[in-house]
Parts: sequence; structure tokens; C-alpha cells
Amino acid sequence: MKGSSPWEKDAGFGRKLKTYRNHTKIIAQPGIVMKVLRRKRIVLFLAYFLLLVLTMLNLANYKWTKEPQQCNHQMRSTTYQSRSDIRFLYRPSLAKKRQLIYVLTTWRSGSSFFGELFNQNPEVFFLYEPMWHIWQKLYPGDAVSLQGAARDMLSSLYRCDLSVFQLYNSPGGKNFTSLGLFGATLNKVVCSFPLCSAYRKEVVGMVDDKVCKKCPPQSLRLLEEECLKYSTIVIKGVRILDVNVLAPLMEDPSLDLKVIHLVRDPRAVANSRIKSRHGLIRENLQVVRSRDPKLRRIPFVDPGHKTTKKDGSDYHSIGAMEVICDRTSRTLRTALNPPSWLKGKYMAVRYEDLVENPVKTLRSVYRFANLTTNHDIEMFALNMTSGSSSSSKPFIVSSRNATQAASAWRTVLSIQQIKQVEDYCHHSMSVLGYERVRTAGEAKDLSKSLLTHSKL
Repeated sequence: MKGSSPWEKDAGFGRKLKTYRNHTKIIAQPGIVMKVLRRKRIVLFLAYFLLLVLTMLNLANYKWTKEPQQCNHQMRSTTYQSRSDIRFLYRPSLAKKRQLIYVLTTWRSGSSFFGELFNQNPEVFFLYEPMWHIWQKLYPGDAVSLQGAARDMLSSLYRCDLSVFQLYNSPGGKNFTSLGLFGATLNKVVCSFPLCSAYRKEVVGMVDDKVCKKCPPQSLRLLEEECLKYSTIVIKGVRILDVNVLAPLMEDPSLDLKVIHLVRDPRAVANSRIKSRHGLIRENLQVVRSRDPKLRRIPFVDPGHKTTKKDGSDYHSIGAMEVICDRTSRTLRTALNPPSWLKGKYMAVRYEDLVENPVKTLRSVYRFANLTTNHDIEMFALNMTSGSSSSSKPFIVSSRNATQAASAWRTVLSIQQIKQVEDYCHHSMSVLGYERVRTAGEAKDLSKSLLTHSKL
């Protein structure tokens, strides 16, 4: 063609030039560019929305259509899997709100018997001293420094998340099972149908640990599923030292938590601690480590007393009372002027009142916990406090004359030991209605009651 340049004669170059001219034409028309961009935005938005809807439907389909595993006494234990997926985080909010109870107490206060009143109730999922695992794993950490870890464990357990126990498992150890929990072989849930065929939860009666040890160990997942069936969860523990530690849980709107504060005459507690000193060596050391080293203390023994090995154990047993009573006083001061998070959610129970009138006290406690008592449980409480013996093996719940046992300290402790405990615990004794003694003779005079009205 005349007038054509050599480059235009090249067919490839001609196609490129045509494309360039078309693009130039589009750029010269801004409206076309905006339409293209708008179309792309709409397509991207629809794709994102569709992806979001499919994800939500998938999660909902998993939760509501997956068949739950059926538990029976022949079910074999399965490997426990940690709850790291997001589904578990939403499970508590979907379940009905449960009544949660924490029994706040200290060692040797009659808490094993008191906890048994909940363990026997067929409507209650009961856990006995779960924070024991923390203290064992983090030994020799002092008692006060372990409070936060104990609270965090409770937060998980009240949501039926038992995977928290794996945090305190031995490195390389086997997965926790139902029988690996502290006190499991005395637990009515663990030892009863459907987890085990040895007992039935609705039948009131003590569990024989020798029988329960023969139950098949179940995975924590199955125990979690059992936990979710209950409308009331009760945890008894001696390792939360002050109710204020529980404030974050009691302020949590997703948790309906109440506290039952079981107390006992500190002198009786000290006497029982001495009697059980071999079983409390580690705990005594952990508590004593929390003492304030700057405080001035009265002598432990009378002048001229010849020191023996036994005195060392007694020293830690009674010395722990300083920390225990200090923390109890903090709880009582809060209870006397309760903040909003504690109002209507705190109840103090004296062990002496419980053993003096077990049925009346049981009914009062059950009303507070929104539970219903029955004849079998009331008779159980009555029989366990009216036995012929005044003593029993430490940490074992058995029928005995509990009223007589409650005052045994008066004839066993020396006046110096009594004075030391009273010095540590004078504030809590005053609030709870425990009178001090002036002489050894007054302590040994069992005809005189040392109980007065509590200020709570």
C-alpha cells in the first residue's frame, strides 16, 4: 500500500497497534472504566458474602447435626483431644445457664463431709479439690502466688472444660482420664452409670473407693459431656484462700456463681492439722511460705520446753493458721460490707452448727444453692454426724459423733498453742462467734460453750 510505513506492513505490529488504539478509546471514556470497576467490586463482595454464609452454615451443621456419643458402662476410654477449635468457645453460651457453687473453706474444717452432701445429690455434678493438681505440679510455690492459677482453673471447670487438667500433667505422661482426677474414686458421677456400672447417682450412699478403682477409665471428653447434662455444678476446694480472688468469676455475667463459706473454730482446725500433719506436710510448707516475715510472733512453746522433731511439724501446722486466718479475715470483711458482685451470693456456714443440727443446716444450704433436699439425703447427713466414735482417720468421711469431735481441741492443745492460734485468728473468731479462753482450765471445762452468735 502506498504511503504505508515498513512497520505497518508487519502483521504482528498491526494487531498491536489496533489493540493500543482500542485501549486509548476506552481510557478516553471514563464512564466505561467506572462501570468495569463497579462490576468487579460487586463480584468480590458477593464472593466474600457467599464464603461467609457457607462457613457459618458449616459450623452450625456440625454443632446441631452431629450425633452425640452414647455413654454406657461398657464404653471404652478414648484418647482425649484438646479443645483448641473455636466451636468449644461457643458451647457454654448455647447451653442453659447453670447454678454454680464454690465451697470456700480450709483444710480440716469438715469440708470432706460437707462436700459429700452435694456429692450425694443426683442433680449435682461435684468436683473434689481439683486445684490439688496445681499445687502438686507447681510445688513448692507459695499458697498466695498460686491463687490466680486456681481461679483460672475454676473458670474452665465451671464451663465443663476439663482440658485444663492437661496443663498440669507430667511431661510425656498419659492423657488424663476420669480416674486420674484427685478424689475420683469417691466421686458419684465418675463411679456411677453411665460412666461406670458400679453405682447409680440417684441412690444415696458412700462410694467404696476399692470398688470405683475397678471402673473403666473414661476420657475427659466423656466426662465433659456428662458435666453438660447437669444444671448444678459444685466444686469444693481449700486452695482458694480469699473470696476476693473469685471476684472476676462472680462478676462474669455468663457464670451464675455463688459461694458457700464453710468455717470452723480455728483452734479445732489447728488441732486437726497437727493430728493430720503427715498428710499435710507439703501443703503446710506452701502456706507457711506465704507468711509475712516482718510480723512479730509470740513464742511457739513455753520457755524451757525441750525441742523435739514433733515440734517442727506442729510449728508448720499451727504456723499455717496465720496465713489462713489472715485470708479468712479478708473474706469476712468483704462479706460484712459486700460489694455488688457478692450481694446475695455469699453464705457462711459454721461447722459446729452443721453437726449440731445437720438437717436444718442442710435445708438452709440447699435453699441457697437452689437445690431440693429429700428424706434420703437428710437421713444421710443425720447418720454421718451421730455415730458412736469421736474420731476417724484423716481425710476419710465416716459416721461419728461430730459434736464431740468438734470440741476435742479443748483437751488436747496446750494453752500456749491455743493462745498462739487465738493471736493469729482473733478477728475472724470475733466475727464468727468463737470466744477466746483465758486459762487452760477454762478451755478444758466442756460444760461451758465457747460459741456465740455470728455477726454475719
